[in-house]
Amino acid sequence: MTLEQRCIDKGMRMTEQRRIIAGVLEDAVDHPDTEELYIRASKIDPRISISTVYRTVALFEDAGIIDRHDFRDGRARYEPVPESHHDHLIDMKTGKVIEFRNEEIEALQDAIAKTLGYRLVDHRMELYGVPVSSADTNSSEDEL
Repeated sequence: MTLEQRCIDKGMRMTEQRRIIAGVLEDAVDHPDTEELYIRASKIDPRISISTVYRTVALFEDAGIIDRHDFRDGRARYEPVPESHHDHLIDMKTGKVIEFRNEEIEALQDAIAKTLGYRLVDHRMELYGVPVSSADTNSSEDEL
């Protein structure tokens, strides 16, 4: 289901500017912040203001249509609520966000919650790292 359709299903009135912002979010392969969304949307429609983007993002977030992330870079970044769960690895040098899913990690999280007397209903995992160079790999192997 498209982001625009999710908005309509939530009873949201879809203006042309909201459609453009929804389309930009949906087409993003990264996790853009509001200013990046504004840059992309205003290339499509120069009449879109930064305040319109901020209001629309807040509206989408309040409706549960997009997720807000804070990847420790001082910016709130966004993505459409995914249809299936995934976690994030953030490259601390470039800011690149890599989405992944690992069934062993998912099972371990469920087991930890169960051991502590809980049923896991939701979670969010963010890993922060830097690329490993071949020199780093060799020195790590020497330490083993």
